[in-house]
Amino acid sequence: MTKKMTVVFHDEELYTDLKIEAVRRNRPASAIISEAVREWLEVKEEEELLPEIDAAIAEYEEKGGRPWEEVEREWEQAIKERNKVMMIAEKKNVRH
Repeated sequence: MTKKMTVVFHDEELYTDLKIEAVRRNRPASAIISEAVREWLEVKEEEELLPEIDAAIAEYEEKGGRPWEEVEREWEQAIKERNKVMMIAEKKNVRH
C-alpha cells in the first residue's frame, strides 16, 4: 500500500544533497528516504536487542555452554532418526 507523506527539510544543504544523490543513483528521492528510514529502524531494533544479547552472553560465560559442533551433530542425528521413522511409517502405509 502506498502512503504519501510530506517531508520538510529545514536544512537546505541536506535537501540538495538528497536530490543530487537521487540523480546520481537514478532513483527517486522518496526511495532513498524510505531506504534510510528502514535502515534506521533496523539499527534501533538491534540496539533494543543488545541488552538481551549481553545477558545471554553473560549467562553463557557464567554457566558455560556447548560447542556448536556438538549441537550440530545432535541435530543431524535427530534428523536421521526422524527420517528413519518417516520411512517406516510410509512403508506401513503402502502395505495397507
